[in-house]
Amino acid sequence: MDKGQLGHVVAIGSGKGGVGKSSVAALLASELRRRGRSVGVLDADITGPSIPKLLGIPGPLVDRGEGIEPAVSRGGVPVVSSQFMVEDEQTPVIWRGPLVTRLITQFYGSVRWGKLDYLLIDMPPGTSDVPLTVFQTIPIDGMVFVLTPQDLAALIVKKAMNMARDLHVPLLGVVENMAYVRCPHCGERIELFGPSRVGKVAEEYGLPVLGRLPVTPSVSELADAGRLEEHRSPEVEELGAAFEKAVDDATKSAVSVL
Repeated sequence: MDKGQLGHVVAIGSGKGGVGKSSVAALLASELRRRGRSVGVLDADITGPSIPKLLGIPGPLVDRGEGIEPAVSRGGVPVVSSQFMVEDEQTPVIWRGPLVTRLITQFYGSVRWGKLDYLLIDMPPGTSDVPLTVFQTIPIDGMVFVLTPQDLAALIVKKAMNMARDLHVPLLGVVENMAYVRCPHCGERIELFGPSRVGKVAEEYGLPVLGRLPVTPSVSELADAGRLEEHRSPEVEELGAAFEKAVDDATKSAVSVL
């Protein structure tokens, strides 16, 4: 793969499952697309792929001898995922670590992504084989971390942040998902899962808070229907703008160091 065709490669992860990192990745990809950017998604959660379901992409991947062609969402986002390699969405991927890591490198190096402004990598939970493979074999420009308000989520995300930092992957910022729910009658913000901890985590690591996304029933409905690209909100628009600024700032910092 010619890295020159990919403007920025950014991982989206958390270290912890269930915080909505795939939803954040899909929403961010959709928002960047609306902002006129060309963006693709590499679904690196091999045993628990979510991106195809969220974006309503049935696949398949096609190889005409010149490399793998990604499947493309209705909104024009190219995607590769292990979901496209099984019979149906309920078929599990039961592979050992070496096969999983080999597929990750193929998804990056053997896919005809074309020219992209951003390639987002939806990371799996944990800090073992797949994250290690991504960090060591793919030229990552930075990573965005997703957490929820619970203290446990903050604890686990710090493990992922420390891993990325130890492996010299730039930390771009943090996103708090399920931060609050807005009362449909009076508009008051209700902190459904307790007080926010994203500010403390961001301050501890010297990072910006890229966004705080609320619990929104319409997001779940659209995700279940494979139409998450249709969701629009001020919070997601702010996330897209903050993400681009964080990537630009990290790029300028890297250039200044050189």
